[in-house]
Amino acid sequence: MTEASPTLALPTASPELAARLWGGLVAVDALLRSVVDHEDPFIAQASLHLSEAGGKRLRPMLTLLAAELGNGINDDVITAATGVELTHLASLYHDDVMDEADLRRGVVSANARYGNSNAILVGDLLFGKASELVAGLGAEAVKIQAQTFVRLCSGQIRDDRPAPEGVDPIDYYLGVLADKTGVLIATAARYGAIFGGCPAETVDIMRRYGERLGIAFQLADDLLDISSGPGESGKEPGTDLREGVATLPVLLVRQSTDPADDRLKELVGAGSDLRVDARHAEALGLLRAHPAMGEARERTKTVAREAQELLAPLAIGLPADSPAQDSITALSALVESVVNRAG
Repeated sequence: MTEASPTLALPTASPELAARLWGGLVAVDALLRSVVDHEDPFIAQASLHLSEAGGKRLRPMLTLLAAELGNGINDDVITAATGVELTHLASLYHDDVMDEADLRRGVVSANARYGNSNAILVGDLLFGKASELVAGLGAEAVKIQAQTFVRLCSGQIRDDRPAPEGVDPIDYYLGVLADKTGVLIATAARYGAIFGGCPAETVDIMRRYGERLGIAFQLADDLLDISSGPGESGKEPGTDLREGVATLPVLLVRQSTDPADDRLKELVGAGSDLRVDARHAEALGLLRAHPAMGEARERTKTVAREAQELLAPLAIGLPADSPAQDSITALSALVESVVNRAG
């Protein structure tokens, strides 16, 4: 990993913690590259395509931070962090095909570069590599990996379907986010606590913290999709709108009873076609100025606070200058970094 590799900022971390985290991320990057290397140059290149496009390394960072609550970063923690990042990267290859995306992280998407079939197969290959790594960590880790994969897939399936009759669309959407995004971030935190030697109570707290963090991350990402300008988020602004994905701001607009919202409700209603540039631009402009954006931001901050509040029991009885307290402070700051990021 180069000095320019983007990671989420943790301004509250002590220099000692920051150095350990950076060293851990370098080790994760080296192991990832070693694992995905292949004798066939095409497969090797395709497997590294999205990893080399950058990314914030949220999941391995979280695994390393969680380990700091216990005995610290070790080889098993590095392996677990790499397995989680490989699982995440694998899901991105599949996402690119499902989204019919042209860009990912500001570079050509996997499906646009290699075609749908190859993108799917490379994603499968990376899932296999992740499972192979995790298998070396024992039966419990394998079971967690399998359960995580099941929820990832179920979240993606449900994301493509409307809320069932009688189910609140916003509750349904938040449940989808817990599966498609929250579960892998929860597993990242859980692995770090397990392989860092933390007690069972801490492992459970980190699992729940990670899931709330993941939901907040996706809610913030949905807001960025609407509010960001060209080039800021690595993809075209309003991509979700164009694809007919009903994110939280859209769901809030659909619930409006204000006649002034009728035009926007028509544009973002179920079945509306926003692939036409003029309709897409009109919907994006109206949505950016709508109070639903402010309400969605407040709901995002509420989920973020819930994640931070889960950390409180971990600090009981700890000296203010202990490494574990340093990690707790950084975990709280990580939530802020996720919610307030600009891209």
